[in-house]
Amino acid sequence: MNKELKNWGMLLLLACVWGSSFILMKRGMTHKATGEEIFSPNQVAAMRMLLASLVVLPIGIKYIKIAKSAKIISGLLVVGFIGNFIPAFLFTYAETELSSGYAGMLNSCTPIFTLLIGYFIFKQQLISTQVIGVLIGSAGIVWLVNGVEVADTSGSLLHVLAVVLATLFYAMSVNTIKNVLHQLKPIQITSVSLTFTFIPALILFLSFDTTSVIVHNPHALEALGYISILAIVGTSLSVIVFNQLIANSSALFASTVTYFIPIVALFIGIWDGEQFYIQQLLALLVVLSGVYIANVLARRNLKKVK
Repeated sequence: MNKELKNWGMLLLLACVWGSSFILMKRGMTHKATGEEIFSPNQVAAMRMLLASLVVLPIGIKYIKIAKSAKIISGLLVVGFIGNFIPAFLFTYAETELSSGYAGMLNSCTPIFTLLIGYFIFKQQLISTQVIGVLIGSAGIVWLVNGVEVADTSGSLLHVLAVVLATLFYAMSVNTIKNVLHQLKPIQITSVSLTFTFIPALILFLSFDTTSVIVHNPHALEALGYISILAIVGTSLSVIVFNQLIANSSALFASTVTYFIPIVALFIGIWDGEQFYIQQLLALLVVLSGVYIANVLARRNLKKVK
């Protein structure tokens, strides 16, 4: 299997895993049959990060010696907290108002932010085809945010902005991995950055009184099962694969996984009984056309320039 085909395989695998993470967050918070709240958004996020960091903790301790300079330490902190810890809380907060399919679509802001941060902060080459793709993708995002009833109230707008902020943080993390931590192995970046989040996650887990819910709520174990899958598969293992994808390709290519996540999230959401709006599909097509131009066509043009 050639390298490019392997990269696309990893991209689609991550899309399937992360596309299902939105419904896993929702099932961790509420019981499907009764609609009863099980864990609060903060409890779900704290457990997700605690379990994810706990899984890689032995590996992180083994590789902790890689954090030997201020540049590497700051980069790992960005990946751990900006790229994983804070977005976990932002997404669970957002899902208290937004459908999982819609949250997945908003996640498509990531490649746009990745391209802009790469250009303005890391001085990466930017050509007109990429700019056109970004503008088309941005138009699709604006339509997506304003074209669905859920974004009409001020309260819901805050939840939309929470997802957009999370995608900005993801973009910062992706560029940091590619431009600051490129000399490290994906397993080292993942394990050490998540190890840094272990103590804060443990403190929040205890301060949110999560243990009492586990003991007293009859649906807690079922919800904990969903959260465990979210943490171990959707965070610990997937972040290793994602970091490998960044190392094998480019920050922009790796971030385009978020353009495929909405498709998975949308269909899972519909299967789970969520309402579907035709505007969602039309806006999604605009966004996907933007990423095609910014990636596939732009890559061809870059080769011609070189």
